[in-house]
Amino acid sequence: MESGDMTGDIFKDVCTGRRGVDPGVLEQTIVLAVEVAREGREGRKIGTLFVVGDSESVIGSSKPLILDPLAGHPDDVKHIADPDVRETLKELAQLDGAFVVSDAGTVLSAARYIDTTSDNLNVPLGLGSRHMAAASVSSRTGAVAVVVSESSMVRLFDDGELVSEITPELWMWGRYSSHLSGKPTSTQAHDEVTVVSVDE
Repeated sequence: MESGDMTGDIFKDVCTGRRGVDPGVLEQTIVLAVEVAREGREGRKIGTLFVVGDSESVIGSSKPLILDPLAGHPDDVKHIADPDVRETLKELAQLDGAFVVSDAGTVLSAARYIDTTSDNLNVPLGLGSRHMAAASVSSRTGAVAVVVSESSMVRLFDDGELVSEITPELWMWGRYSSHLSGKPTSTQAHDEVTVVSVDE
């Protein structure tokens, strides 16, 4: 399924104005996250984290969990829009740790441990350590974090705050309980994908 076929313009509003992060790269990352949430791997749901933008700061505040499977490969063969790279990333998403994506769309690193501090973070109850890492890294750097939950939800964190929740399948919507409650939000739906975002 091509990313444009899946989303139309549904992610355009989510991707604009996110602290200098390239909207096209962020949109490609969100589309990939939705694909991971929908497809899982080897018959099971998986969770992962993509950190987009301000990659120098993100690399500086993280460390490899294992030998980095993307290390040593030239940048021109690691672009997030490349279909072959996307399939590789779906396989690597089974590993613990985060992906670091540059503003140019290069996936610089995989399986990274994000140094996390919970000071002054307001992560909704019920969200786990992956979400805490996303909130923390987006609060300490200029990056935006995209989390794929093992429950198949995709969540976007910007400046330490949960700003969007994406339900990748229509059947999930009836069972969905937003972690954005209490905030003014807007909802969009297209091709079974529902996006709930905090109004700016």
